[in-house]
Amino acid sequence: MFDFEPVARAKLPPWHWAWLSTGGDGSETMQANREGFERYQIRARRLVDVSKVDTSVRLFNQSWETPIFLSPVGGHRTYNPDGELATARAAKSKRHLQVLSTVTTTSVEDVNAARGEPVWFQLYQRDEWGQTRQLIKRVESAGCPALVFTVDLLGGRNMEQFNRVSQRNRQQCGACHLNGQPLTDLRNRPMLNALSVSATPQPEIGTPTWDYVKRLKDATGMKLLVKGIVTREDAELAIQNGVDGVYISNHGGRAENSLRPTVQCISEVAAGVAGRAPILVDGGIRRGTDVYKALALGATAVGVGRPYMWGLASFGQPGVEAVLDILRREFQLIMRQSGVTSVRGIGATQIVDRQRS
Repeated sequence: MFDFEPVARAKLPPWHWAWLSTGGDGSETMQANREGFERYQIRARRLVDVSKVDTSVRLFNQSWETPIFLSPVGGHRTYNPDGELATARAAKSKRHLQVLSTVTTTSVEDVNAARGEPVWFQLYQRDEWGQTRQLIKRVESAGCPALVFTVDLLGGRNMEQFNRVSQRNRQQCGACHLNGQPLTDLRNRPMLNALSVSATPQPEIGTPTWDYVKRLKDATGMKLLVKGIVTREDAELAIQNGVDGVYISNHGGRAENSLRPTVQCISEVAAGVAGRAPILVDGGIRRGTDVYKALALGATAVGVGRPYMWGLASFGQPGVEAVLDILRREFQLIMRQSGVTSVRGIGATQIVDRQRS
């Protein structure tokens, strides 16, 4: 998989690569996400018939061939002309769950058509409740079964390296982005530029709290997940507030610079959830062994973001498919090497925490 990264970097303009590749502050948490997997070792078992392995999982009563899903990433046409359509076709071809970003460069309706079935939708709330409700109703009408409310950026973020590159390339950005401001130019963001001004606006006061989660629950019949949970306390609160799924994430190291990798959050979040809801996780997933370790710690499904975007930027749909193929092949390999024949058999006894051994 790592071979796709330099190809993507060579093909992309500097600003586009900087936005994809950098994290918050000096990208320390992004690096910690990757290094966090080194804490865990895998206990391989022998003389088990592993000629057939079952990698399937169930999420909200739907079966998936693999626990590996495509995390939400905004603006796919920033990296390839076919954008989210290429990603959706790859997800369809390889039968993976896909989560679509609010800041997609392709409408949810067109993505669903390319995918062949509705995707899940990741939600960034708007400053006015009426517009948030418009978004929710649109994706619900499009058939999306799940809404993924992202909360890890509510406190803001500091993208130092991206800001440096953006300043150096302001003139180039001005050629294709309104006023040279790519982050506020919504002309190519169809889920946002279609929002209308409410006749009786309801501006938000302050940032969302758990009361906002209750409001979302009341506004939709879709399953509701909260993305950005990293502690047991918040996992317990999520369940108490009726959340259907908990999504562990620090935005790929682009949110708070906590230096805490998401893989090391799984156990305590799982303790808070206590089996009452599925647990999704992303952040630093680069190999099949990473998927295996995340599942062993208590995750239900494991997401990748940057890797499939490297594939998209490098070769479009075939690149995304190749990345997914590599991950699935590596995951099946470590299952066989470990003597585990189904995802249900992956648990805490299959790994060793080096800090506790």
